Amino acid sequence: MELNTVQIMDILPHRPPFLLVDRITDYEPGVWARGYKCVALDEPFFAGHFPGRPILPGVLILESLAQTGAVAALSLPENRGKLAFFGGVKRCRFRRQVVPGDVLELSCTLVEQRGGVGFGKAEARVAGKLACQAELTFAVG
Repeated sequence: MELNTVQIMDILPHRPPFLLVDRITDYEPGVWARGYKCVALDEPFFAGHFPGRPILPGVLILESLAQTGAVAALSLPENRGKLAFFGGVKRCRFRRQVVPGDVLELSCTLVEQRGGVGFGKAEARVAGKLACQAELTFAVG
């Protein structure tokens, strides 16, 4: 099950113009999702974040992971049309910088849900090497 940008925007209609996931490569609704982001130099957040040193900000790596998890959560039929809000992060570790030309491999597994609040474990890799891992909290409403 693969989703392109248009299909992702159908699930996450509140994210454009800041949709950071280029493609979902596989997912199981309500359980997990995997996707990727191709990091390009012409993206607007590179202008001025670290002048003269284009590095993808860590907060945007986390947002990419949260959007991947939101696809898993909102692709459940009962959650269609709802919004997923990134509620928090725990045990976050950044292992390497992400720069233009990198392909960020994203994965998020939803491990628990209590009412409208869900918890997930997420990883971002570049060429198979860990760039970031974190535990994420979502609110679906």
